[in-house]
Amino acid sequence: MDEVFKALADPSRRRLLDSLNERNGQTLRELCARLDMARQSVSKHLAVLESANLVTTAWRGREKLHHLNAVPINAIADRWINQYDRRRAGALAALKTALEEHPMGEHDFVYTTYIKTTPERLWQALTEPAFTERYWGVALESEWTAGSALTWKQGGVTIADPEQVVLESEPGRRLAYTWHTFTPEFAEEAGLSEETRARMAAEPRSRVTFEIEPLGEMVKLTIVHGGFEAGSAVRAAVSGGWPELVAGLKTLLETGQPLPRHKEGT
Repeated sequence: MDEVFKALADPSRRRLLDSLNERNGQTLRELCARLDMARQSVSKHLAVLESANLVTTAWRGREKLHHLNAVPINAIADRWINQYDRRRAGALAALKTALEEHPMGEHDFVYTTYIKTTPERLWQALTEPAFTERYWGVALESEWTAGSALTWKQGGVTIADPEQVVLESEPGRRLAYTWHTFTPEFAEEAGLSEETRARMAAEPRSRVTFEIEPLGEMVKLTIVHGGFEAGSAVRAAVSGGWPELVAGLKTLLETGQPLPRHKEGT
């Protein structure tokens, strides 16, 4: 956490985070223009923020996009917020709330975390039904090859659809699949109204990508959930789900014990 506090101590770096919180997925050029800062200065500040895991990057063609990563802010709040009175912790709580409410703007969600595990073990956690059930409450069943069907089982509901498939599969490195189908049975299980379900079902199907990178005794996991349209009901529904899911995955892999789960609507 020392790197996070050090990164947040500089006002220019806080301005960069504010800019990404306002509009995520910016290039270096866009950040320089919006903040009227020299390219070299922005590059140095971004390097510090990336080192502290407050910013993560993703490539779109030849463009390197920078995304705000709320995971370290959540970790600080979880560790410290309950140890101080509300008045002294107010500023930190406000920052945490702002990041959680609008983590990625109108487009992709990008979450990065570091887990003390191996790529092979993390791949198991992402693809074995008994494993996903423990931290997600969902059993994902598939042959886990590109183009194979993906069956989603949650509670007493089984969701299968011709467009619910694995898109990419490189064991221990990269996994991508389309998001699940919003059936009436799922809506009833999740407590969604028919109006909300219909809105979600009418949207273009989103997709999720998991990128796995070994780093010594740790593994860097980047999750990109994209394909949302402006004003997406699905985007609104998943906005609070991924941070909790990632925390549960990390805790299970590092301690062997899952976090208590809330009932999810997506």
